[in-house]
Amino acid sequence: MVYLICFDISDNRVRYRAVKALKGVGVRIQKSVFLCPKLSEKQFLDLKDRLEAVIDHAGDTVHYVRICRACLKEMEWSGQGGLPSGAPFLVV
Repeated sequence: MVYLICFDISDNRVRYRAVKALKGVGVRIQKSVFLCPKLSEKQFLDLKDRLEAVIDHAGDTVHYVRICRACLKEMEWSGQGGLPSGAPFLVV
């Protein structure tokens, strides 16, 4: 499954920890948006636990969006956007 994970984290240290966790499993497509391909359910739950452990639940927000491969083919963007060229997945 592919996950789109985006966040709004105000504290720089917490944001750094979140980015560090996400860079291990995803591709940054915007400053606070990561596309995470090929995550198993266990990998996703581990990542979610790591993020939930570092954020301030009173002020921060993390969105976890599941995207099926068929839906990924329908993804649209404007400007210089697009699927990351270095993303380790294949849309068939």
